[in-house]
Amino acid sequence: MFRPCIDLHDGCVKQIVGGSLNDSPGQLRTNFVSNHSAAWFAEVYRRDQLTGGHVIMLGPGNESAARDALSAYPGGMQIGGGITADNARDWLAAGASHVILTSWVFRDGRLDEERLRQLVKQIGREKLVLDLSCRKREGTYFVVTDRWQKFTDLIVSRETLARLAAHCAEFLIHAVDVEGLCRGIDAGLVSDLGQWSTLPTTYAGGANSLADLETVTRLGQGKIDLTIGSALDIFGGTGVRYADVVAFNHKHLAAAKP
Repeated sequence: MFRPCIDLHDGCVKQIVGGSLNDSPGQLRTNFVSNHSAAWFAEVYRRDQLTGGHVIMLGPGNESAARDALSAYPGGMQIGGGITADNARDWLAAGASHVILTSWVFRDGRLDEERLRQLVKQIGREKLVLDLSCRKREGTYFVVTDRWQKFTDLIVSRETLARLAAHCAEFLIHAVDVEGLCRGIDAGLVSDLGQWSTLPTTYAGGANSLADLETVTRLGQGKIDLTIGSALDIFGGTGVRYADVVAFNHKHLAAAKP
């Protein structure tokens, strides 16, 4: 299934090449900047009955736009980017269906399980999504944090997903090395996730055609959903029509009904 997204940078809806998001001047590579507000996109997703999407705040200056999006589609989208134990409840109260936990749960390159337990105790695992976005190093996928620039020691594996499944409702996993490049998905990672994950999991990275959505559905054994960004026509892309992914979802939902 397709899951929609709203990526916010400096208060605007943008599509960015994932690996370029850092503090070095002139390094950021932006594929698209929308003239529409975050709330406009949320209203479109609500109209088309798309669920499970996410709003990601890429750095500071995005809180107002994020709140507008959540208000436009209350209970319909997840929120990520800068989520901590101090603000998670506020974002849920603002209309997020779930909070997405990323860098805050890692310290010194290691998963801080005490912080994870703290947040689960506050809001419940059913409201928590763990972001395990990763980059490949020496043939192994490692979770990366801090705008995907810092490697942790946590490996994306069957054992990791099984252990963390007790602490969250879903996983969100960007294949950072292909994110925003529109050169095709990381089929090997999708296949692994389909075999390993016991929770709903959203994969993002590299999708450039409707065929990629079909491939993710097949390789993921129906358990892995796909976010499409830069290739989508509503984000300035030419590879995928938004109307087609909406039709794909509605067709599969209709087929799943008894």
